[in-house]
Amino acid sequence: MTPEHEIAIERRIPAPVDTVWRAWTEHLPKWWAPRPWTTELLGLDLHPGGRFATTMRGPGGEAMTGEGVILDVADRQRIVFTNAFAPGWLPQPQRLAFVGFFTFDADGDGATLYRAAARHWDEETAKMHAEMGFEGGWAMVAQQLEAVALGLD
Repeated sequence: MTPEHEIAIERRIPAPVDTVWRAWTEHLPKWWAPRPWTTELLGLDLHPGGRFATTMRGPGGEAMTGEGVILDVADRQRIVFTNAFAPGWLPQPQRLAFVGFFTFDADGDGATLYRAAARHWDEETAKMHAEMGFEGGWAMVAQQLEAVALGLD
């Protein structure tokens, strides 16, 4: 069952879960933002309450900093975060508040079924996120994640 206001992408990555997990957790700046954007990792503390913060930079000098909190981590299975809170559980109003879910499942022949989802509080916010290019953008970064993972083995 999928939550009512969730949008998601899936990608079968021809690399083992351990490798895709390493690419996600150890090489995030190489794949997090759709190119030609780049990512500076400010914090990735993989435990509940840990900081997850990045600054994405565009080719025209744009900068978008995202600050959030890790909600849940199951080693080599799942990472869950939200941008609705800053570290210390400080609420931070967001135009686009969501909970991000990333799952890593073995998918035969040494491959990984990678799923990235955004869950929203209401239909309006989910629709806004979709219209901002969620599917294309998150699919592109999943492809970039795959390229990083394949370069690790």
